[in-house]
Amino acid sequence: MFVVVGEALVDLVGQRGSRTLVAHPGGSPANVALGLARLGNRVTLVTRLGRDALGEMVSGHLRSNGVRVEGGPGQGTSTSLAIATLAAGLATYDFRIEWDVGELAPLPIEARCLHTGSLATALAPGATNVEDLMSREHGRGRVTISYDPNVRPGLLGSPTRARPAIERIVGLCDVVKVSDEDLYWLYPDRRDEEVAREWLGRGPAVVVVTRGGQGVYATTADLELRRPALPIDLVDTVGAGDSFTSGLLDGLRRADLIGGPRRAALASIDESTLISVLDSAALVAAITCSRPGADPPTRAEVDATHPTRTSTTMTAPLGTSRGISPPLGDQELAASPGVAPEQGSQR
Repeated sequence: MFVVVGEALVDLVGQRGSRTLVAHPGGSPANVALGLARLGNRVTLVTRLGRDALGEMVSGHLRSNGVRVEGGPGQGTSTSLAIATLAAGLATYDFRIEWDVGELAPLPIEARCLHTGSLATALAPGATNVEDLMSREHGRGRVTISYDPNVRPGLLGSPTRARPAIERIVGLCDVVKVSDEDLYWLYPDRRDEEVAREWLGRGPAVVVVTRGGQGVYATTADLELRRPALPIDLVDTVGAGDSFTSGLLDGLRRADLIGGPRRAALASIDESTLISVLDSAALVAAITCSRPGADPPTRAEVDATHPTRTSTTMTAPLGTSRGISPPLGDQELAASPGVAPEQGSQR
């Protein structure tokens, strides 16, 4: 069973210049939980929802898709909002969020993986309790710990202020997924591969960097692996990174690499298995990008889709560097993690 800890909120999504906003259930951890459930996994989301109409909408949506929701008491709180503006399919966010999750109990005995990240590990007062849970579970060694910082610069202040907490949390994890945009904001003068290898040295078994149209980079103690982007017809990127994360964790579970006792096997994952996991995660993200909102695919939809790779796998010995550049500008930026718009698609 997966346990996801973090924010669930309502995305109010509108096209730039439009006066109409459409409400969608969202929140990065909630999206990951939704994606895992649709892929056939047992998932519990530990979150904080207000006892209001928006909270009922979010919890109802998650539960109807198979997610068990532990929403906290909700007394005196309102469900958080993220106002998303779309331009050329790319989303920017303005948050109205409250994150006070209270003390978190140890994970149930049947749990095999803890995932968290985004605002849940960045906003007081809840972030302290989330990190405390991660530290306790790291010490117990029973579960795989997964993290996606999913940086929101408007809520984090400066990179100098945000880096210490993020690096500390990385040291508690087994799996870290991060975007090149996140790394560029945190370390504007460093290459993403260099940072990923440094993070690997802090303790994780695998670090994955999503690069939009430039594909995906992953590193372990024995491997450096690059996968090309998967072409898509882009609708929007809402929830794309979270869908990649759910596909990544699902792929690791299907490869029997989830759970504390499997950490050594995860750390020594072979190249063909890692390729399969990364490609599956990219496909999950691509399907999400091909339709509006954070609407990740079901297992049946993934199984019915057969992506075509147009480039070959690229690997290199540890310590080598291959032409990495900072993220591209908005007009050139790829659609989502590991996917790129098809030639002639709407942007």
